[in-house]
Order: sequence, then structure tokens, then C-alpha cells
Amino acid sequence: MSTPPFLTLPGCARAERLVTGRGEFAALRAEPSGPVRGSALLVPGFTGSKEDFIALLEPLAAAGYRVTAVDQRGQYQTGGPDDPAAYAVGALGADVRALTGVLAAEAGGAPPHLLGHSFGGQVVREAVLAAAAEGPLPWRSLTLVSTGPGAIDPAEAVRTGLLLDALRGMDLEQIWQVMRQLEAESGQPRPSLEPAVAEFLHRRWLANVPRALSVTGAHLVAAPDRVAELAAATAGLPVLVLSGVRDHAWPVPEQTAMAERLGARRVVVADAGHSPNAEQPAATAGALAAFWA
Repeated sequence: MSTPPFLTLPGCARAERLVTGRGEFAALRAEPSGPVRGSALLVPGFTGSKEDFIALLEPLAAAGYRVTAVDQRGQYQTGGPDDPAAYAVGALGADVRALTGVLAAEAGGAPPHLLGHSFGGQVVREAVLAAAAEGPLPWRSLTLVSTGPGAIDPAEAVRTGLLLDALRGMDLEQIWQVMRQLEAESGQPRPSLEPAVAEFLHRRWLANVPRALSVTGAHLVAAPDRVAELAAATAGLPVLVLSGVRDHAWPVPEQTAMAERLGARRVVVADAGHSPNAEQPAATAGALAAFWA
């Protein structure tokens, strides 16, 4: 899971709930103090939340962008039903389209930039494919951060499979304690965290809807490669593939090959892993602002 470097919202940002035709979504929103150059919707990954983007809010607002980061359905403060259909990637993609409509309406019809991190990248891909089947795309650009063309790396799929097994017989607190124990026994424990951040990670984990974890985790271990379809759907739309220099979920060379297949711009953020948005936010925000401009 991504670890936000801090939790205090910058002065340009606020927490609120966005009302759409598909329900309400918890969001963090940042507003420029000067001229507005555009807006952006940021979608987090598996076990993540809007806070994964908290360190991007201020620099992107300073660059002139209205930024909205959300909790997906089933995540943290958005919640959701105990219904597997609610968490299929197509349904989550429909949520993204509904949120896009709200942002566009706020901007007088101007389309926002769209970004998905990790599993969120495959959700926004579904949104784009569904929208392309109906008409012109309602976004100014598409950014895929630390995501891949299909299923996650086999080693990561094994770990995700263990989680899926655990969800069948354990509650989230029990799973959390097992994860912490395995982490300690691995010899590679999580780096020391500020108490508030450590408490947040625990609280966020417990707030996940278990059914959402089961459905989205199962998708990750068996996701189809839909890059050719996405390349056709995004013809004429600027696309960026951004990652760190290392990635446990999808190998970095695989992400580079995906960018080539998409005809996309490629950015690799130095000294970052699977979450450059949290690990190297200044460099990531700079790359995003340059691309959106």
C-alpha cells in the first residue's frame, strides 16, 4: 500500500464529498490561488486512498490546476455495499465517468485531465474504453502511474492470492496483525513512520470494504491485456506513462513497453518505487504539470 508522507492538508486544499449520479465519493480538492489552467481527477490504487496524492495537491495547485483526489467505491471514507458487482472494474470505471462529469460541469464543460495509480490505472482504462464506445472522450489527457498492461507480476500475484485466501476466513484486523508479523519476520520491516501516519494506515486498512478487496484483488491477478484497445481508443488524446525506477507490481520495462504500444510519453521518476506520487512528489508533480501544459 502507498504511504503518504504527511496528512496535514495544505492551505489550498479541503476535504469534501462529491455527489454524483452514482453516489457520493470522499475527496481531497485543491484550488489554485491564481489563474486556472485546467482540472484533474486522481484515482488511487488497490488498498489506497485519496491521501496517496496529498503531497501533489499543493504543487499542482501552484502550477494552476484544480485537483481532485478521490477514494474509490469500497475504499476508506467512500465505503460501499457488500455486492461484488459494485467493484468490478467496469463499475468502478463508471464511477470515474460520473466524477468526470461533475468536474467538467464545475469547469463550465471543460474536460479534466485523468490519472490512475496502480490498480486505479486499470480502472481509468475501463472508463476510457467505455467512453470511447459512446463518442468523444471527456478528458484532456490520460496518465497511467505505476500500472501495467495486464495482471500483476507473478510474485506479487502470489502475495495477493494469500490475501484473498485470508479474506475468506479472517477479519481485517486479524489480517493486519498477520501482515505486520510477516513484515517483522521478513527482515525488511516498514521504515519508521510518524505515529499519525502509522495510525492512519491502520485506520484506512480497517475501513476497506472486504468485498471490494476480494473483487479488485482477484482482478489484479488475472487482468487481461487491453493495451491495443486502449491505444485505439486514445488516438489523438495525449497519454503519459509514469513510474519510479523500480516496481514490485509491474516491472518497469513492462511499463515502458506499454508506453511504446500506446504511443505515450514516458517518464521515469528517479529514486522512486511503486508510488512516485508519495515517494517523490515534487518530481512527480513537475512531470505532470509539464505534461498537462
